[in-house]
Amino acid sequence: MTMSSFEALEAECLHQFGVALRKSDCRGSCIKLTWLRDLKENLHLTGEIGIQRYVKCHIMLLIGTILFGDKSGAGVHWKFLPLLREFGSIIQYSWGSACLAHLYRALCWASRVDCKEIDGPLTLLLGWAWIRLPYLSPVPREPRSFPLANMWRNWERGDRRYRYMKLADFRKAFDEFQEGEFVWVAYAVDRMDPNIIPAEIYMHSVVWSATVPLVSFECIEWHATDRYRRQFGFIQGVPHEERNLDKAHGEVLTDPKNLNWAMAPTHYSWVMHWKNRYRHILSELPMPSQHPLDTYMHWYRGKFGNRLILSNLVGEENDEGNQDLD
Repeated sequence: MTMSSFEALEAECLHQFGVALRKSDCRGSCIKLTWLRDLKENLHLTGEIGIQRYVKCHIMLLIGTILFGDKSGAGVHWKFLPLLREFGSIIQYSWGSACLAHLYRALCWASRVDCKEIDGPLTLLLGWAWIRLPYLSPVPREPRSFPLANMWRNWERGDRRYRYMKLADFRKAFDEFQEGEFVWVAYAVDRMDPNIIPAEIYMHSVVWSATVPLVSFECIEWHATDRYRRQFGFIQGVPHEERNLDKAHGEVLTDPKNLNWAMAPTHYSWVMHWKNRYRHILSELPMPSQHPLDTYMHWYRGKFGNRLILSNLVGEENDEGNQDLD
């Protein structure tokens, strides 16, 4: 559910934190982070209720900054707050897939020509890039750390070289990129000590490859795992046609919306698809008669070849004209 009523928000805060916030502590349907920080500092950690309120406050701050932050960096949408009502059930939600949905949406919007900034869980994006493109990453300071992004905590203290790298340095690294330098199966036992990632996470690793919509309230993004099968240890074949999410893909909460998204006409079928995610996990393809990479590259060049040729021409003109293109 998402609700736009201030009275409902006030009642929710009173129920969960024992404190009712004022209208000045909100920005539309968002709770100001300053209110949450002040509340967290003043909570008394005496008894189970006090500790739970403190943890809920901390989770809301994580949601509003690291996990689902927006460009303002000033508030967190209160739609997440009801998910924290039952303290023992918080861990049962698929926070990872929702986080990934927000990252995909942020990347989608950032690709538009008129977009100047990006928001969303950028720690996740950096962690993904640094694990799979190690030649682009700073030297990990804590290689046996979990969560994995903590490997680079305070990296600037130990890797002075990386601190002074410029955009041109990264472009040069991409230009010199060699086959085999991309780490496809990043969490395999030969790449990652199995004792670092908790066993309960590995237990559900089969669902990582599910080709499904990722759902977080109004936000729906497609998890196109059939387009990067090698990331799950499979041979890459010709992927399926792109899925058209239609109106569900452009849905935003800029206007008041009192809605149960699971039942919304634009979202219902996608939510049901997600619920059946174990039916959509990848499996190994039958071995084709010719080399699978040849088949894939023939499809890729047929679909994207002209764009690649155009980008190469633009690059050559750019070199000759001595101009910089982003």
